[in-house]
Amino acid sequence: MYDIIVIGGGPAGLTAALYAVRAGKSVMVLEQNSFGGQIATSPRVENYPSIAEISGAQLANDMFEQAVSHGVEFDMGCATVAKNGQLFDVATEYNNYQSKAVILATGVSHKHLGIDSEQQFAGKGICYCAVCDGAFFRDKEVCVVGDGNSAAQYALYLQDICSSVTLLTLFDKLFCDKELTTRIVNSDKIQWIQNVSVTEFVGEEQLTAVVYKDSDGAITYHDTDGVFIAIGQQPHNQPFEHLVQLDDKGFIVAGDDCKTSCPGIFVAGDCRTKLVRQCTTAVGDGATAAFVACQYVDKLN
Repeated sequence: MYDIIVIGGGPAGLTAALYAVRAGKSVMVLEQNSFGGQIATSPRVENYPSIAEISGAQLANDMFEQAVSHGVEFDMGCATVAKNGQLFDVATEYNNYQSKAVILATGVSHKHLGIDSEQQFAGKGICYCAVCDGAFFRDKEVCVVGDGNSAAQYALYLQDICSSVTLLTLFDKLFCDKELTTRIVNSDKIQWIQNVSVTEFVGEEQLTAVVYKDSDGAITYHDTDGVFIAIGQQPHNQPFEHLVQLDDKGFIVAGDDCKTSCPGIFVAGDCRTKLVRQCTTAVGDGATAAFVACQYVDKLN
């Protein structure tokens, strides 16, 4: 029996676990994939207070080690939750647990373009994580598809590894931090092609070209060694939709107090309805969710 089980080991989940265990609660964190969440794939983090610059992988590892040092327990597996009176039964493929409260911090995953040939070349030239796969394209020509912070960061990261980077955006502007836009515009290794949509990927065993259409309908075959797709994320909250309310996009409905529609279940991070999805806001959610969950557990006791 745990006081609190946290589902998800990204910045939100790790922060929630840290705050809860420091409040004297017994805490288990369950993670399906790898600890650190999306931030672990970020090549460079420059907007985390007090840290001028750090790799996402290092930041995630530091958060994990800190939680471990304070006594948080960890396990791997895809979790499901069932309400059992005032308690919760939490099951994975490997183990069954029980807790007095649950914090959902499941994060989000990369969105796909939905082009038929996209899956064909996944891992054969098409990638979704520049920090994971960028080294495989050293001194080669690559493209980045997307217009947000992730796409901008990927382009800037890859310019230091690859011979050239082509950034393909659907509109004539980037929806990212102004500083990132300025750095892209001023880069002599990044070519920014605006107002185009990717329609096809070409190759045999390996990707050799990306096809895009401009606003006039003109089709271009662009030779490339690799394409990094960064068009946003999607939540995976379906396993909990029988317990908590989701919005039309699948995000868990919750306010700044991180309370869900189910008493005893709280939510933190990118998987909830919110205006800004950044590492710092995930950390803030984690602290809030832990504080409110601890209050809930104390009332049960």
